[in-house]
Amino acid sequence: MAEGLNRVMLLGNLGADPELRFTQGGQAVLNLRLATTESYLDRDKVRKERTDWHNVVIWGKRAEALGKILSKGSSIFVEGSLRTSSYDDRDGNKRYKTEVIANNVLLTGGGRGGRGVANDDAGFGADPGGGGGSYGGGGGGYGGGGGGGYGGGGGGAWSASRRRG
Repeated sequence: MAEGLNRVMLLGNLGADPELRFTQGGQAVLNLRLATTESYLDRDKVRKERTDWHNVVIWGKRAEALGKILSKGSSIFVEGSLRTSSYDDRDGNKRYKTEVIANNVLLTGGGRGGRGVANDDAGFGADPGGGGGSYGGGGGGYGGGGGGGYGGGGGGAWSASRRRG
């Protein structure tokens, strides 16, 4: 059977300060409200804008670190996957919630941070149970250190990643 692909890439601004929580097991989870705005021309050739809001979830040490850096208005690039879960509301109705589980986060300017990358190739897990990791200096731009890639190069605020087996 063929494998599927579940990948999301978003570039936008935080609409509120991040919410850092901890699970009963002590795992950090950071919740973000990310606004993405697209412009388009309507039938009358008038430029319009549409803003969509996305729930982004970051787990582990990376969640703790980003919780200290990000604030309302921060501009970030997020790469991750969609996950839909369900729950029963107070009236017993089944509700669904779709979230972006972040694997990579790029600070693109604004807020308390600067430019830098926090990706999932050396230690900060996207899911509960993700491993440890370390902070590092390093270039910027989506895709790793040394410069280049999405977002250009130059001194990153910090960089982290996790190797997958």
